[in-house]
Amino acid sequence: MSLHGDAVAVLSGWTAPTAEEERLRVGFLDHLRDHDDAMLRACVPGHLTATTAVLSHDGGRVLLTLHPKAGMWLPMGGHCEPSDSSLAAVALREAIEESGIPGLELLPGPLALDRHEVWCHPPRSWHLDVEYAAVAPPGAEAVISDESLDLRWFPVDEIPELSDEATRRLAARGRDILLSRLTPRSQVSG
Repeated sequence: MSLHGDAVAVLSGWTAPTAEEERLRVGFLDHLRDHDDAMLRACVPGHLTATTAVLSHDGGRVLLTLHPKAGMWLPMGGHCEPSDSSLAAVALREAIEESGIPGLELLPGPLALDRHEVWCHPPRSWHLDVEYAAVAPPGAEAVISDESLDLRWFPVDEIPELSDEATRRLAARGRDILLSRLTPRSQVSG
């Protein structure tokens, strides 16, 4: 299956958790239908991207990058490459490249959708962002890449103001999924 076909399948099968994300999901599918190049940066009106909130092994912290162009603390993420096979593969590749952490485990996803204006094609272009979360192994140490001004772990409930609601939402959703996997069923029902 092509990357474009994978995106259609992923978004067609995804249940949006909010009305706003359902509107985005339908819009992303329309964009994919209208643009054969929707997965590539060259698609001027906008293109699909993948973002990943990298969580500590216990889900308590999220690794954020100080993005040089946005000037904000954001999760790892970026553009699809022609060699990518799936949105999940893009999410994991970008997370590993930007965090420097090998052995990340991608949680089942996507977890969220976001649409934001970017500087790829002035005067206006959009990232149609499909968002995931990944778990770092215990003791993982991040290594700053040339795509970041800084890289830091933050408690999921204490993401700095110099961030955005999409980042907070993604980190919280990822933490909740991870914690549900770590909590034995007897504790959940008891």
